[in-house]
Amino acid sequence: MSKGLKVVTIGGGSSYTPELVEGFIKRYTSLPVRELWLVDIPEGEEKLKIVGNLAKRMVKKAGVPMEIHLTLNRKEALKEADFVTTQIRVGQLPARILDESIPLKYGLLGQETNGVGGFFKGLRTIPVLLDICQEMTELCPDAWLINFTNPAGMVTEALLRYAKHKKVIGLCNVPFSMTQNLAKLLHVEAHRIHIDFAGLNHMVFGLRAYLDGKDISQELLKQIARENSSIHIKNIPEFNWEPQFIQALGVIPCPYHRYYYKTKEMLADQLQQFQKEGKTRAHHVYEVEKELFALYQDPNLQEKPKQLEQRGGAYYSDAACNLIDAIYNDKKNIQTVNVENRGSIANLPYHSAVEVNCLITKDGPKPIAMGELPTSVIGLVQQIKSFEVITSEAAISGDYNQALLALTINPLVSSDETAKKVLDEMLEAHRAYLPQFF
Repeated sequence: MSKGLKVVTIGGGSSYTPELVEGFIKRYTSLPVRELWLVDIPEGEEKLKIVGNLAKRMVKKAGVPMEIHLTLNRKEALKEADFVTTQIRVGQLPARILDESIPLKYGLLGQETNGVGGFFKGLRTIPVLLDICQEMTELCPDAWLINFTNPAGMVTEALLRYAKHKKVIGLCNVPFSMTQNLAKLLHVEAHRIHIDFAGLNHMVFGLRAYLDGKDISQELLKQIARENSSIHIKNIPEFNWEPQFIQALGVIPCPYHRYYYKTKEMLADQLQQFQKEGKTRAHHVYEVEKELFALYQDPNLQEKPKQLEQRGGAYYSDAACNLIDAIYNDKKNIQTVNVENRGSIANLPYHSAVEVNCLITKDGPKPIAMGELPTSVIGLVQQIKSFEVITSEAAISGDYNQALLALTINPLVSSDETAKKVLDEMLEAHRAYLPQFF
C-alpha cells in the first residue's frame, strides 16, 4: 500500500462529496488517498462534473498529491480499490418527493428512511447495492464497502444476508451528531463525552453516558428532561419530549424516535406544511441543492461552503473519514457503525444488522458487548427489525405479498388495508426503479 490508497465514491455527484474530499485532505498525512474516483450515472453527469471540478480545486489549494478521477464506468473505478463508499439515491430527488408526498394522502408519515418512504427507498436501493457488492467480489475483493445510503440499517441487513462480499459497514451521522449536541448541552468538548450506543439505524439509543470516564447517565437524562433539551438534527422538526416520558424511558432517544413516539404531532406538522405550501422536506432539499450547486460552479470556490451544513447529513464526512482512517491505521478506537450483531445486543438475533459501538481495527469493526436493550425499548426495536428483514426479502424477490406484510408490520402504517392502497399506488409511481415487481 506504499503507493497510497484508492478510494471509490459511488454517487460521487452528490452535494455531500465536498465534505468527503475535505475529510481526506485534512487527514492526508495519516490517510494517504492518492486516487479518489467519483462515480455516477448518466443522469448525474452534470452534477458529477461540477462537484468533481470543485474537488480538484480543493485538492490543488491544499497542495496534496491526490488525483481526482470522474467516471460513469463503475467497473473501471472499482478495479483494485481499497475502500468503496456509497451515497446513492435511486430515482434521485423526484423519487424522494414521491416517497414523502404520496403517503400523506393516506394519513401516513412520508419520510425518506422511516415508514412508507423508507420502505420504498429500501426496495429501490437494495438491488443496486447488491450489484455493487457483486462487482466488488470480482474487482476489489479485499476492499471495505462503507455504505452511507439510506435506509442504512436495512441496506446493511440485506447485504449481510444476501451479498457474497461480506466486508460491509453501514454508516450514519446520527450518533456523531448526538454526541456533539450533548457536549453542547453540557458545555464541554465533545471528546470528553462517551456514549454507549446500541439499537438500529435511526433507532439507536444512548444506553449510558460518561463525562471524563464518570457515568453521568441519570444526571444527563434529568437535564434533558428538565431543560426540555432534545437532540436536534437539521431534517427533523424539533418537537420537545415530555420530561416524565424521557425519565421513564431511561435511555437517550435519537432524533428519529420522534416519528415513533410523537407520530400524531409529526404527521400533523407534515400535513399542515404540505397543505399550506404543497411541499415536503424533499422540496426543501431540492432548493438547498440548487443553491449548493450554483456555489460549487464558482471557479473561485476552493473549499467546502458553509451552506452544506444545512443538509441533514452534516458531519457525514467526519464519520466516514474517521472510519476509513481507523481501519487503515488499525487505530482500535471506538466508533458507532452498522454491523452484524454477533451477540453485542443480547436480546437481538446474532446475525442481524445493528447500530452499535465497535472497536475499529485493521480487520474491521468488532462489536462491543452492550448487554440487553431495556424492556422499555426492545419491543419497538424488534418490530422494526422484522420490518427490515421482510422488506429485504421483498426487495430481492419482488414478492408482492412479502411487501404488503412488511409494510403492515411497520408501526407507522399498521393497517393492512391502508398498506395495500399505498403499496399499489407507490409501486406504480416507482415502476421504473422496481422491475422485480413487474
